[in-house]
Amino acid sequence: MLANIKYWENKAVEGQYAIPHFNVWNAEMLMGVIDAAEEAKAPVIISFGTGFVGNTSFEDFSHMMVSMAEKATVPVITHWDHGRSMEIVQNAFNHGMNSVMRDASAYDFEENIRLTKEVVDYFHPLGIPVEAELGHVGNETVYEEALASYQYTNPDQAAEFVERTGCDSLAVAIGNQHGVYTSAPKLNFEVIEKVKKAVDVPLVLHGASGISDADIKKAISLGIAKINIHTELCQAAMEAIQANSNDSFLELERKVRSAVKQRALEKIELFGTKGKAE
Repeated sequence: MLANIKYWENKAVEGQYAIPHFNVWNAEMLMGVIDAAEEAKAPVIISFGTGFVGNTSFEDFSHMMVSMAEKATVPVITHWDHGRSMEIVQNAFNHGMNSVMRDASAYDFEENIRLTKEVVDYFHPLGIPVEAELGHVGNETVYEEALASYQYTNPDQAAEFVERTGCDSLAVAIGNQHGVYTSAPKLNFEVIEKVKKAVDVPLVLHGASGISDADIKKAISLGIAKINIHTELCQAAMEAIQANSNDSFLELERKVRSAVKQRALEKIELFGTKGKAE
């Protein structure tokens, strides 16, 4: 069933668990995630973003995302991740996404507020929640290099940012990074604690693939209510491909779907979401 992200993020805050957000951009990833959600009886977010348009036509694939979300027996949210412009998130909404992120975190504080508020003002009358980002989560690069110039979320700005933008959830930058970590993540949990005290919206952790189970659990205990996973789904798929390279393409696709399902199940369990849709 197509679900409301705001409802489930708030439920996660109350229950001290996190809603899993999975980036999916092909059939095997999408079906594997839905398989996992159905088996675990868990609410999930399926998401697309600009980085995948070179592999998949979003305007066509979105029909499959929406159809599978509607047919699922568990709550499924369709989301656009890291929307870099108004036009991009409008296109996402026009093709069935019922939640969007406006990521203006690469801009300075005032411009981030202006661009985020523009999207919030457009989408709230349509009933669509908007995620924003304060600070800037590291891009895919050598982790040590990312840390050298890392833009952590400033807790002193959080309350003003949320109040002025009207965003429904806030992604924080605490030393997390997209892609593969080239060394162990060094997370500043104090940022989560301070931001949580400053704002009344759910907090989001991006770049969670490769973060230890212990750190994930700590982040959730401090107030993280949505956690984004993409790289680990890709890694699970590649492991299945490498282990079964002599199989037919039909068999290989089934094993990729199964591997994605298994990794998604592990994350659902870790995030504390298993059984929450019962």
